[in-house]
Amino acid sequence: MPKRILSGTVTSAANAQTVTVSVERRFTHPVLKKTIRKSKKYRAHDETNAFKAGDKVRIIECAPKSKTKRWEVLEG
Repeated sequence: MPKRILSGTVTSAANAQTVTVSVERRFTHPVLKKTIRKSKKYRAHDETNAFKAGDKVRIIECAPKSKTKRWEVLEG
């Protein structure tokens, strides 16, 4: 099974080698037929501390790096 790749915006880079990425998805509500925006935060591994808040990044699934980190930054 291929690894998922998501695009989002870095919301926090306060921790060493970790960034918090907010990923937004849009979908049409099944009954109301209205476009809904939902966002979810993922903690991703950033080996070189290269990214800061506001950067657009792509993240990819990986083996667990810590209790909360299951993603790593692919590129900026």
